[in-house]
Amino acid sequence: MASRPPEFAASPVVVQSTYIVGIAFIAALGGYLFGFDFAVISGALPFLRQQFGLTAWWEGFLTGSLALGCMAGCLVAGQLADRYGRRPGLLLAAGIFLVSSVGMAVAPGLGLFVVARFAAGIGVGMASMLSPLYIAEVSPAAVRGRNVAINQLTIVIGILVTNLVNYFLADTGPDAWRWMFGLGAVPAGLFLLGVMWLPESPRWLAQAGRLPQAEAVLRKIGNAAFVETTLVGLSAPVDKEPRARFRDVLSMDVRPAVVVGVALAVFQQFCGINVVFNYTSTIFAAVGADLNRQLLETIGIGVVNLGFTLVAMFLVDRLGRRPLLLFGSLGLAVLYLVLAFLLQRHAAPGLVSGVVLAAIGTYGLSLAPVTWVVISEIFPTRIRGVASSVATVALWGAYFVLVFTFPVLAQAIGTYGPFYLYAGICLLGFFFVRANVQETKGQTLEQLEGSFARH
Repeated sequence: MASRPPEFAASPVVVQSTYIVGIAFIAALGGYLFGFDFAVISGALPFLRQQFGLTAWWEGFLTGSLALGCMAGCLVAGQLADRYGRRPGLLLAAGIFLVSSVGMAVAPGLGLFVVARFAAGIGVGMASMLSPLYIAEVSPAAVRGRNVAINQLTIVIGILVTNLVNYFLADTGPDAWRWMFGLGAVPAGLFLLGVMWLPESPRWLAQAGRLPQAEAVLRKIGNAAFVETTLVGLSAPVDKEPRARFRDVLSMDVRPAVVVGVALAVFQQFCGINVVFNYTSTIFAAVGADLNRQLLETIGIGVVNLGFTLVAMFLVDRLGRRPLLLFGSLGLAVLYLVLAFLLQRHAAPGLVSGVVLAAIGTYGLSLAPVTWVVISEIFPTRIRGVASSVATVALWGAYFVLVFTFPVLAQAIGTYGPFYLYAGICLLGFFFVRANVQETKGQTLEQLEGSFARH
């Protein structure tokens, strides 16, 4: 790296906010695909039950097959991202999702539908890992939390838009579910076109020994002082470490960070909120709501989720990550106890709706965006792709267990029963966060290197 005139060191750091936000939103379209496939199943399930004659077991497996694909996608994405770069992985994710959306729409039977949903999961899994990782690596420290939270914002926008589309398609006949899934090709195509415009991650370029290209990208993001100060942190590790492998995440120096990342990922799912997202119709059918009311509730959930995600984007770099995680875990524990009580006593749908929306708001303000932010921050650069992959695989594995078991548990012990379990998990999560999660706001990724290892 060539030396810089001394006046640059004294110059204030200035970044191109519009450009940074623009590339963050494009990368975060991967989150929109996540939100789409996450929400579309809720509106389609009443039709799929009739189309394929689903039992409780098959309903859980069909819903969870997305997660199995996501796990495979995350494993592929981690290796691909570290070997070839973040951008090629995002391109591949968009292409896979585009093809699988069409496959689900035209599937003639249950077997092919599940295969196509599994393939969609591969694309979603890749994007769910690579989008926040890419955004974290191109964002200055002062706005990194907000920018990574953009990924969560696009997820909830995807959920809301998909719920609205599902509601209006519901009256088009028994094949409405085909349109619900097929329309996923539209955002996938836009994502594919957008990623073609994105630059490669400067941190990956530096790690690969391509400092001139990294510097060129950084010049688009900020002024000479920003480039200089960033390159000082990026140039040191170049070519001093072998390429990371999955076994490297077990090494003693990074194990504490990996444990925190994996535990948070699993907790974000086992906290139970995705049962509310995926099985809205089941929950409200248990208190006597008709199909129209069930689909309207999904829209209300989407609106509240979006509103509180916007609030979280404002707070994550102000209050910090740790306070929001503590608030979310304890708040959900209390709300689940109330929800289980109301469901057990077949309370009016309006009362159940109020508690459900409060739980969604609590989650949207805390665990939903902050978990992705922390996972994108805490791993050292040399293993960030692989370690993020491991954490995201754990997240999707937990999601599969959650959505697969809920229909079976609800059939065995009642719809209310699992929520007592989720309340206990949230309480345990509160104590884990308090004991193990450090604050990361305002620090560069290089400053965070090893901080969890010293904990």
